[in-house]
Amino acid sequence: MVEVQEQLVVKFQAIFPHLDERQRRLVMGAEARVLGHGGIRAVARAAGVREATVALGVDELDAGAAPLGRTRRPGGGRKRAVDLDPGLLPALLALVEPDERGDPMSPLRWTTKSTRNLAGELTAQGHRVSADTVADLLRADGFSLQGNTKTLEGKQHPDRDGQFRYLNEQARVHRDGGQPVISVDTKKKELLGDFKNTGREWRPTGDPVRVNTHDFPGDSVGKAVPYGIYDITANTGWVNVGTDHDTAAFAVESIRRWWHDAGTRDYPAATRLLITADAGGSNGYRSRAFKTELAALAAETGLAITVCHLPPGTSKWNKIEHRLFCHITMNWRGRPLTSHEVILQSIAATTTEAGLSVHAQLDTGEYPTGIQISDAQIAALPIARHTFHGDWNYTLHPPTIPTDATATTGGGAQEPAPDTLAHHAFTGMTTEELTTLTTALNALRDTHREAIHTAYRQALKTADHNGIRPHAPRSGRPPAFAFPDRVLAH
Repeated sequence: MVEVQEQLVVKFQAIFPHLDERQRRLVMGAEARVLGHGGIRAVARAAGVREATVALGVDELDAGAAPLGRTRRPGGGRKRAVDLDPGLLPALLALVEPDERGDPMSPLRWTTKSTRNLAGELTAQGHRVSADTVADLLRADGFSLQGNTKTLEGKQHPDRDGQFRYLNEQARVHRDGGQPVISVDTKKKELLGDFKNTGREWRPTGDPVRVNTHDFPGDSVGKAVPYGIYDITANTGWVNVGTDHDTAAFAVESIRRWWHDAGTRDYPAATRLLITADAGGSNGYRSRAFKTELAALAAETGLAITVCHLPPGTSKWNKIEHRLFCHITMNWRGRPLTSHEVILQSIAATTTEAGLSVHAQLDTGEYPTGIQISDAQIAALPIARHTFHGDWNYTLHPPTIPTDATATTGGGAQEPAPDTLAHHAFTGMTTEELTTLTTALNALRDTHREAIHTAYRQALKTADHNGIRPHAPRSGRPPAFAFPDRVLAH
């Protein structure tokens, strides 16, 4: 029967284009009668029509009706639903686009607009229609099934493009000088266990990997926090897989491990390090702990560590996202991450045609959350904020070795070292004159501060009458230098 059906397919394809509708039915009916039992089904499958159409052709042959001369009378055939019901299409569009064409309080406003749901709602409104007809009407009106597309980025910072240009210039200067440039970020945290992992991989047919039906954290055997460091120049990745919390201390510890393991080997003469990072998270530009930990790393390594943060809302442009993390995700897709060993081996096995190589290391250290950094600690940091957006761009310097200032004059008084700002070559005045000026300015500052507090106390008395309480004087951020040093700086 299969061979006969194939022959029928060839025959129908050759002759049907030359026949009208009734003639095709008669040919199919004749073939079905020749085949006998099961012929109607075989012919219908070969012709790609309903079995009822073939059965109609058999009946017409048995009836011996004369040729009609045309397929159907003018205007014959079943009318389209939109012709029988002119209000059907407007009602359908009102459901699909309630904000633009219909009632914004439509019952399907917050419901999945499947053709079945749309047909049910139209029928309830008095428009009798099937789901297939709804689909045909939507396609004819220019609709199609579409998902969401990520194109809205929200409000952009006015200095967004300027920051990207500044970051790129900093990267170029560091690379031209043979200094390391790295991109850092935390990859999505992963639960360890028999959990479904997006993607597919080749396996014997009918033998998929069995995983849990639900991803409950309580069913996991632990978690993994991959923190990545991508060397932009060398095209190498280094991933520190933590088991605790994603904190600033963990982020800087990951950078520290990369430096001691790979950085010192690849850049033995380095004096500077440029880090590009997102604006938020454990390495965000507002994180005090991140700056404090980096200052400790700068003191430990002797590197001047510059950080350039990407503008808010632009984390997808971070180099590490599309040069390292995406390849790691592709490498372990479709495979449950059952242990830290599986994660480490999957990361380390990640390669690309462009020559990417990745190293992975497990970090079982504890990184508690909730650590507070005081204003005094921030003020004491050896941080130099850049002229352009000092909140996003800053450098943490290693401590400098104090100069030898033991030379004394004949009277026993110490002479300021010639490389200090207090030297008369820079100030144009003697040490006594500089001290007198500093004392006078400090007295003026105290007088101004007292005047502010006096005005505040007077305003409090006035507040008793009008009910408007003024703000108390604010001290602002603690000064980074003592007052005499600030006089020199100005």
